[in-house]
Amino acid sequence: MHFITNNASALLLLFFVGLGIVGQNPSVTVASLMLLLVQQTPLLKFAPLLEQYGLKLGIMLLTIGVLAPLITGKIQATEIAQLLSSWRTIAAVLIGLLVAWLGGRGVTLMRADPTVVTGLMVGTIFGVAFLKGVPVGPLIAAGLLSLLLW
Repeated sequence: MHFITNNASALLLLFFVGLGIVGQNPSVTVASLMLLLVQQTPLLKFAPLLEQYGLKLGIMLLTIGVLAPLITGKIQATEIAQLLSSWRTIAAVLIGLLVAWLGGRGVTLMRADPTVVTGLMVGTIFGVAFLKGVPVGPLIAAGLLSLLLW
């Protein structure tokens, strides 16, 4: 077992745990604790699988959560048919397209330069903790950063 204080990545994960707690962001807190557990145990051998498939799995779970109202009856088929009937729903579709595009650029940037993930996470958590923001996630932030770097 690694000794946590001699491991910079473990200290960074503990920092994220603290930021998650201060920022009242349980997703960051739990994810950081889970990765710390993996790192500090024999589960470390599965870390490459987490790195390879974690983002895809997370996006799938998020998509399931977003689409779930279709099967619970909270979104009716008639509402979908009326999607292009008002400026608000047209704007929602266009913004959705923009955000999806930004998220795709963010994934590309994060794969090309994984070091930006740390900065994006810290910025997102600080925004939640101190600016009463909402943790929309580092993908969109990375997409915006990619526009700036482009």
